[in-house]
Amino acid sequence: MTRRVLAILAFAGLLTGSPALAADGAKTFQLQCKTCHGAKSTPMGPSLAGVAGRKIAGLADFKYSAGLTAKAGATWTDANLDAYLAAPAKFAPGTKMMTGVANPADRAAVVAYVKALK
Repeated sequence: MTRRVLAILAFAGLLTGSPALAADGAKTFQLQCKTCHGAKSTPMGPSLAGVAGRKIAGLADFKYSAGLTAKAGATWTDANLDAYLAAPAKFAPGTKMMTGVANPADRAAVVAYVKALK
């Protein structure tokens, strides 16, 4: 299957645990996200371990932006993760996250990868 088909299936909820998609996401994560998001929260970004299903702005060890704090009642669903990665400043104005993941297939892969982080 192509990455595009995998991304479509992942968004449809049919490949939520796809190892191939998560492997692609790991590559993108290493290139674009690792600097700020590690195994533990840093001043640059919160840990993403367990982020899927967690409340937005839900870690006590990270000081979130006002934009994310305003969404604190919501949960990091696949759709919310995708929207945030697509356009961080649009999803949460004032966010500390400066860049997103423009390509939908890459976003789907990153979402699959972070869902695997425990």
